Amino acid sequence: MRDYDEVTAFLGDWGPFQRLIFFLLSASIIPNGFNGMSVLFLAGSPEHRCLVPDTVNLSSSWRNHSIPLETKDGRQVPQSCRRYRLATIANFSALGLEPGLDVDLGQLEQESCLDGWEYSNDVFLSTIVTEWNLVCEDDWKTPLTTSLFFVGVLCGSFVSGQLSDRFGRKKVLFATMAVQTGFSFVQIFSTSWEMFTVLFIIVGMGQISNYVVAFILGVCTFFAIGYMVLPLFAYFIRDWRMLLLALTLPGVLCVPLWWFIPESPRWLISQRRFEEAEQIIQKAAKMNNIVAPAVILDPVELQELNSLKQQKVFILDLFKTRNIATMTVMSVMLWMLTSVGYFALSLNVPNLHGDVYLNCFLSGLIEVPAYFTAWLLLRTLPRRYIIAGVLFWGGGVLLLIQVVPEDYSFVSIALVMLGKFGVTSAFSMLYVFTAELYPTLVRNMAVGITSMASRVGSIIAPYFVYLGAYNRLLPYILMGSLTVLIGIITLFFPESLGVALPENLDQMQKVRGFRCGKKPAASVDREENPKVLITAF
Repeated sequence: MRDYDEVTAFLGDWGPFQRLIFFLLSASIIPNGFNGMSVLFLAGSPEHRCLVPDTVNLSSSWRNHSIPLETKDGRQVPQSCRRYRLATIANFSALGLEPGLDVDLGQLEQESCLDGWEYSNDVFLSTIVTEWNLVCEDDWKTPLTTSLFFVGVLCGSFVSGQLSDRFGRKKVLFATMAVQTGFSFVQIFSTSWEMFTVLFIIVGMGQISNYVVAFILGVCTFFAIGYMVLPLFAYFIRDWRMLLLALTLPGVLCVPLWWFIPESPRWLISQRRFEEAEQIIQKAAKMNNIVAPAVILDPVELQELNSLKQQKVFILDLFKTRNIATMTVMSVMLWMLTSVGYFALSLNVPNLHGDVYLNCFLSGLIEVPAYFTAWLLLRTLPRRYIIAGVLFWGGGVLLLIQVVPEDYSFVSIALVMLGKFGVTSAFSMLYVFTAELYPTLVRNMAVGITSMASRVGSIIAPYFVYLGAYNRLLPYILMGSLTVLIGIITLFFPESLGVALPENLDQMQKVRGFRCGKKPAASVDREENPKVLITAF
């Protein structure tokens, strides 16, 4: 009795049909690069200071000295959240006293920004921060906005699988794309931070289908393309509402893909819709210039295949023995901390020296060689060593940032990009590595649990960036240290390259530290090199 892969093997691995589906699905993920990182510009926080109303009667000298100074990055700058008490300095101004000469500014009473703030327009004309004053006492709302977006992604992951199984892969894919595009458009009309954030959660839920498609390594490159195009939009459109409108419109262009992307034949077979599945396979064969067998889907064979009852598995099976539990905990840590590093580095771009638009472009650009490097390394080298190696690389260069003099900001930016290269490479290899460690019975569950851990990491990541408000180097020290730590832990995983995939829990390899177990005899005959399976879903 043959399984689905054996039935469709005559189509080949990379024919015109597979290439078409691959690139169409890749095109659908480009808007993810917009929405996933758009918060960099939608919630950008420009330089700001307390507003001193024109109605306050102050001399030009006192107006210029109405804001206390503080030392930041080695230079004196106006404070962002305090001003001298206006009633006091207005009295001194009326008496003709001069600040710094007749009055010691260090002894003056201060107050908060009771009349609001004035914002610099050098980088942004309008953001949700300037619209709803998400600064000073309310600056905690900015990282919370980003975290809640990823909470939406996490919530969407809980329901997307059940919806896909019930209604089909294609319908759920386009439904979630519609949710993502539609609610992004509704966000434009937000009247409060609360309304914007609730809609942002729903937009995050709509991203999950594309996250599932991103299981294919090559598709990640198209996410990076969307990421790189984002700063181009933002550079020319400095108002957050107009920018959000511009980023929403490309999602509408995905509508015609409905007539080109077919339903998953595998899902159709599971629903006993054999005729529709065979039509899609026949179409694929025709496009690939292959003569299909007279009978592709044997009803009797499929009846026997569908009648087989799969053994039920539970999440506790991932902790059934000490060895499996240890591997699961290590996998969860690996995914979560790598995700923290990736998203924290991506979201911290506005805090780098230099032009924020150029830095964002470079942050997206560095992902392209990172994905291709990961693909090349996975083909030939041991998994745990290459993942640990790129994590050591990424964490090490991030730790070096603290020794770079402040005047050499270009060196710091280069180190951040090299760190992003290492973390991104590791992140893109985790799906393959985790899938090879676990047996068929619990493989999907293991990948699901660990990828959920990565979403928890993305929820935490904005608060690593938030620490930069207290110390510019602190996020890099934490990210670098945690990345090196998880690189060390990776060395304790068993090796999976060239080892036959386990079929049950008893065949799982042991956590052996730096030693690799012997290859099973079966692996000598069939070397398990990584392959990117090009399927519709």
